[in-house]
Amino acid sequence: MKVGLFIPCYIDQFYPQVGIATLELLEKLGCEAEYPPGQTCCGQPMANTGCERDAIATYHHFIDTFQAYDHIVTPSGSCTYHVRKHYDIIEQTEAVKKVRSGVLDLSEFLHDVLKVSSLDSRFPHRVGLHQSCHGLRGLRLGSGTERVVEPNSKLEALLRLVDGIELVELSRPDECCGFGGTFAINQPDISVKMGKSRIADHESKGVEVLTAGDMSCLMHLEGIIRRQKKNIRVKHIAEILNGAPL
Repeated sequence: MKVGLFIPCYIDQFYPQVGIATLELLEKLGCEAEYPPGQTCCGQPMANTGCERDAIATYHHFIDTFQAYDHIVTPSGSCTYHVRKHYDIIEQTEAVKKVRSGVLDLSEFLHDVLKVSSLDSRFPHRVGLHQSCHGLRGLRLGSGTERVVEPNSKLEALLRLVDGIELVELSRPDECCGFGGTFAINQPDISVKMGKSRIADHESKGVEVLTAGDMSCLMHLEGIIRRQKKNIRVKHIAEILNGAPL
């Protein structure tokens, strides 16, 4: 199994520890993951801003970079969803179809492909899980309260494998944090209000660490937490599964 590691732009620039944790975790689980150095963006920012046609060259570059891999793993539900769902506007060559079907969010890869049932990691803290919109409703990484199905969450299942962790039950476990990419830029007041609401839910449950599968959501929430001087830390799920210290 040939695995390519895709690290999103904002993780590469601002949260490199998440990329490192992702690679270390995959290697601990026996994967020989490769990081193609020529990789760039998946094109999501331009598409979200209404300039998707301008992103087509980026789409083709992504395909060229990752077409040799059986699976493309990334610690980002939103990037995974974008490649899988939005690359339909380019010609559907065999390479394009292979990459679109082969791209996986980290939690999908661990849960569905590797079928991880145990982890050698410890994180003895009260943790609140934020289920990002693209992952929850786009990739179906969880059930969502609006669906009449048995409640489930791939991220939660993986977190429960970590020794010492205490996952808290939130009042509103699947609400948006308000980031939404360029939504946070175009509608900052609404975006921040939504973020404050999510943080208040976690805070009311005594959460020490807020986690998610998308660093973009955590970046948004961390900014509000810092400005409000809240005593809550944020960590990407890859860091927790890898046993990172607080």
